[in-house]
Amino acid sequence: MPQGFEIAEFKARLTRAQSRMDAAGLDAILLTTEPDIRYFTGYLTRFWESPCRPWFLVLPRSGDPIAVIPSIGAALMARSWITDIRCWRAPDLEDDGISLLAETLRALGPSIGTPSGLQSHLRMPLNDFARLNAALPQPIGADFDILRSLRLVKSEAEIEKIKTACQIANRAFARVPEIASMGQPLAQVFRDFQRLCLDEGADWVPYLAGAAAPGGYGDVISPADDRPLAAGDILMLDTGLVHDGYFCDFDRNFSVGRPSADVAEGHRRLIEATYAAFEAARPGSTAAELFHVMDKIVTGGAGGSEAGRYGHGLGMNLTEWPSLIPTDHTPLVSGMVLTLEPGIELAPGRALVHEENIVIRENGAEWLSQPYGAEMLEV
Repeated sequence: MPQGFEIAEFKARLTRAQSRMDAAGLDAILLTTEPDIRYFTGYLTRFWESPCRPWFLVLPRSGDPIAVIPSIGAALMARSWITDIRCWRAPDLEDDGISLLAETLRALGPSIGTPSGLQSHLRMPLNDFARLNAALPQPIGADFDILRSLRLVKSEAEIEKIKTACQIANRAFARVPEIASMGQPLAQVFRDFQRLCLDEGADWVPYLAGAAAPGGYGDVISPADDRPLAAGDILMLDTGLVHDGYFCDFDRNFSVGRPSADVAEGHRRLIEATYAAFEAARPGSTAAELFHVMDKIVTGGAGGSEAGRYGHGLGMNLTEWPSLIPTDHTPLVSGMVLTLEPGIELAPGRALVHEENIVIRENGAEWLSQPYGAEMLEV
């Protein structure tokens, strides 16, 4: 499929942002993070891995976005639809773009916002942010969750990219028996699985978590070690691979040899909970309601586990708004992409987690990942 988006996609996003800005009385929004800047520009680069340079995009209440970026990024930004590109030579130990940015913002008006709520962050030094505020007629405030509301609902073009990422992961998971067997070190399985993802079409694999332990696992975020897979282990791989700047995020559990009766039953309940949430996931439901649907099956309604949630939003970030928790009453609307991620405790220190990716449609949900069956696959 074609890389990137048509210019009309970016212009539509900008129009929606500017309508909300006008209603909120904002003269401009300052963006500093990779996904927020890419959302309006298509500016895709791994150079963000270097923390030594800040990058800025300014959304005016009217007119096209203004890029205020280090000169090293000018050539790539010029290949996007952005034409107003203002640069400085970075890094500059005395003035790392702040004077240029302040001049740009002052010309647009005094009311400037930046994403400030949960799951947002400011990607610039706090000292420079203080200097910037001192150079403006009034301090920068919040963006009234405008960015969050925009990115919460995906366009069809975005959904297609996430779906493609899921298809790549589906193919890689189908090949796990090629790389996982009794006696194979878990660290080698992790390395080989990333290779499979790349073989199947992933651009890169920035996230891979998992575990392997007898009869279930107690930790799903630690790096892999060299312990060899043994009979009775449950191997879990959870991947967030990237296709054209968009993530998938789902996992698969595999039994090394035949699973025990309690593992098989626990896995069956996880799949039941996932399907129940899928049926409940439709416009008008809420994130909290999906949590309760799953929790009733996996804990009997006890309120979840220490992991904290049973899923989340998905898109240009591995995890996005909302969270499937009892207190998140975000209403579901068509175009939202979610993970369904129930977990179940089999015994102290032994758990299972299952995850799928879906998109909300007008009449219900649609699978983006290929849903796993109730019977756990063996390796």
